[in-house]
Amino acid sequence: MLIIGERINTSRKVIAPAVANRDVAFVQNEAKAQAAAGAHYIDVNCGTLLEREPEYMAWLVDVVQEVVSVPLSIDSPNPTVVRIGLERHKNGQPFINSISNEKERFDNLLPLVLEYKAKVIAMASGSKEAMPSTAAERIAEATQLVERLTRAGVPLDDIYVDPMVFPIGADPHSGKAVMETIRTVMERFPGVHTICGLSNVSYGLPLRKLLNQNFLVLCMAVGLDAAILDPTDRRLMSNVLAAEALLGRDEFCVNYVQASREERLVL
Repeated sequence: MLIIGERINTSRKVIAPAVANRDVAFVQNEAKAQAAAGAHYIDVNCGTLLEREPEYMAWLVDVVQEVVSVPLSIDSPNPTVVRIGLERHKNGQPFINSISNEKERFDNLLPLVLEYKAKVIAMASGSKEAMPSTAAERIAEATQLVERLTRAGVPLDDIYVDPMVFPIGADPHSGKAVMETIRTVMERFPGVHTICGLSNVSYGLPLRKLLNQNFLVLCMAVGLDAAILDPTDRRLMSNVLAAEALLGRDEFCVNYVQASREERLVL
């Protein structure tokens, strides 16, 4: 299971002032904590800082890479900001978060995916105005996007389809639609990956962590093999390890047993 740590995002109230004030120690502690907890990538997003986003993205990439060796997920719809992050990236293969079927976004970000040989999150969406609501709509968008990316030369192994998770408090059927999309995409395109922003599912509801934990396991059961989440949530990461063992993704339960010995598992 590939884990992208979500904590360095200026939409979080504690992160925005830390980035705006260039608090190196605070940001680096966030990065180190996520890497130590098992994140394979660290997401960096400063999109709420608007006009100064390019400047802060350059700073974020530099200070995070000073203290962690894992690669980064450059998170912005702005191709100029993405390029700045990619130019400064040095820790292995980068991630671009994210591309979609929307024409301008696709046309502007595809050259960066190809130039930097980046992994890319491919959102099952065609536009901001008409977000998919059913599984059929998600599958159609995902199919078109995967085919466009592969025709352009992006390897299937570098494509991570995001089935677009929306709050079940607003649409009680959206969780099931996401799971159907994951299953279908993974079967239709052997070698492709699926990923989701986990916490969206529980927005506006009580005991959000309970919903997030159960939704993650359900999605893993239908094929999800990557997630954007908080890796410092020990219970959530314990669920990941337990689910991988139960689904046969952890041969002889080696990772699960090792985590237990290191006292990383919690009930």
